[in-house]
Amino acid sequence: MSTLACVTLETAPNPTASVIWLHGLGADGNDFVSIVPELGLPSDLAVRFIFPHAPMMPITCNNGYVMRAWYDIVHFDQISRQADIAGVEQSVAAIRALIAAENAKGIPSHRIILAGFSQGGAIAYTAGLTHPEALAGIVALSTYLPAESLLTSATIAANQNTPILAAHGSHDPVVGITLGEKAKQFVADLGVKVQWQTYPIQHSVCLPEIQLIGQFLTKSLA
Repeated sequence: MSTLACVTLETAPNPTASVIWLHGLGADGNDFVSIVPELGLPSDLAVRFIFPHAPMMPITCNNGYVMRAWYDIVHFDQISRQADIAGVEQSVAAIRALIAAENAKGIPSHRIILAGFSQGGAIAYTAGLTHPEALAGIVALSTYLPAESLLTSATIAANQNTPILAAHGSHDPVVGITLGEKAKQFVADLGVKVQWQTYPIQHSVCLPEIQLIGQFLTKSLA
């Protein structure tokens, strides 16, 4: 896979930390750019936000319609059990390449946060927990685990103590909150500390959630 094209936004010159934020199925890297000012980050925290565009691919459950996606989805009703594992692994490799590019710019892994919404959150969970070096944090929004088999005590060893913020809408008709709860519990059972928050919304984010993410980023990058 070639290096992913990205939208990049720096909150101040000479960033000392990076946030790689992954969009959901059918969206693109522009999807969350506008929320950066709403995060309320301190003015002295210089962060590079990277919003990659997922590759275009046919999605089986959408009759093969081609859209931006991190992996193929076979059945929406069996979303946690019918993921395209090879596709998940390919996207994990692509995110590792983005992290390596930040390392090359002088940002160590422990100053990098992976965030993602929906399908992007599924990759943030998987790529973040299995990264060979400890990250600063993981933000998993309205999401699930696409491939639990990839997460074991051995594969997550470097990020066992990495803080995770997981948030979900209680009225989500796309990724039911039970899938979010299942993911949170699976990760917690591996000994990872997960901060869990729900909001009375559907498959989206809301301002209180964005503000909580800002607090999490600020604390994790303090």
